[in-house]
Amino acid sequence: MNEITLSEHTQTLGIQAKQASALMAKASAVSKNAALKKLAALLRSNVETLQIDNAKDIARAMAAGLAAPMVDRLKLTPKVIETCAQGCEQLAAMADVIGEVIGMKEQPSGIRVGQMRVPIGVFGMIFESRPNVTIEAASLSIKSGNACILRGGSEAIDSNKALARLVQQALAESGLPENAVQLVQTTDREVVGQLIAMPQYVDVIIPRGGKGLIERISREAKVPVIKHLDGNCHTYVDDPCDIVQAVKVADNAKTNKYSPCNATESLLVARGVAVDFLPKIAAIYAAKGVEMRCCPESLALLQSYKENRASALMDKGQGAMNEEVFKLTPATEADWFEEYLAPIISIKLVAGVDEAIRHINQYSSHHTDAILTRDHVHAQAFLREVDSASVMVNTSTRFADGFEYGLGAEIGISTDKFHARGPVGIEGLTSLKYVVLGQGEVRS
Repeated sequence: MNEITLSEHTQTLGIQAKQASALMAKASAVSKNAALKKLAALLRSNVETLQIDNAKDIARAMAAGLAAPMVDRLKLTPKVIETCAQGCEQLAAMADVIGEVIGMKEQPSGIRVGQMRVPIGVFGMIFESRPNVTIEAASLSIKSGNACILRGGSEAIDSNKALARLVQQALAESGLPENAVQLVQTTDREVVGQLIAMPQYVDVIIPRGGKGLIERISREAKVPVIKHLDGNCHTYVDDPCDIVQAVKVADNAKTNKYSPCNATESLLVARGVAVDFLPKIAAIYAAKGVEMRCCPESLALLQSYKENRASALMDKGQGAMNEEVFKLTPATEADWFEEYLAPIISIKLVAGVDEAIRHINQYSSHHTDAILTRDHVHAQAFLREVDSASVMVNTSTRFADGFEYGLGAEIGISTDKFHARGPVGIEGLTSLKYVVLGQGEVRS
């Protein structure tokens, strides 16, 4: 597309989305739920077809030398498709909050004042890599009575087009406007600049991708933005804690999957449990090829453990430990800020919960942070004082997800403090307007 044609294309998307949003705002819960159930059925019946289109994206990404974690994000496996289908059904089963009136109270004047939940209108979603985001965004848009314009990354264009066709089919067969969900068909990056500068059509922009993309959109957008820049998540192992449980959770938080934004990137350990805990988790990380970037104290402790373990293996005639497997390196100041999205974790010893909280609030991205503890007072202090969108006790940061939170799906995770924070589900895509009921009262 040349610049004029591209501008006309984006303008058309905006006009069509605005028109569709008016119809979606008054659509019945029955129609919206029917579309979601139909979409779930279409996903399940088109697994093989979707994987054919997805294979094109994967082959292109591998040929271009895309990093393994990024290729992993592209995959539309049967499990990923089934999770999308279940998310649609979960949303369909949830109550329709549109039109709900809350907080209705009678005032001294006699009028009654409350707030009604209504759709935002049109949101633009700009995302990279994961094609399943197409379904998450579309399903939440349908349930919340909005219209949306989706712009996925060029690396997933074939997968996104295939999924968007199923969404529009589900909408049409349920009596809803096809243009309620539109996918930008071009990979031209100029369309992003145009989409984020159309306040006459787009009410909010939601970027979901790398830090560079989100910083650009936050800087250039002429409409409000719901965002998070990165996911530097922490797990803090407290004194006291259940060591066996802490090892299990810290392992899952880091190694369950390396590429998501809710994977733990930094492990904080209270000195009182470090000698017992650190060697156990380090052995697991080493076996899984995770590089450990350590503060001086934790580095000394783990190097000693590594040497003792190697000596014990030699005594048993099993040979020296593989140096490449047990990867220990000194951490730099930059490591405390880093979102690795890879088999790398930073490790730091702290005096206790107060130092852990200070460290997290200084270095975290305010996404998700967890404490593993047996102390109720420590847990409550952590919940109150850690300034993050999700704060957890005795569980894995990997649970910071709209599906796991029972939201049906998520449009993204917001680390902003206004409007929406944490996984953004149905309510995050709505607004509240005041409704006032009277019986002829006049103001004196």
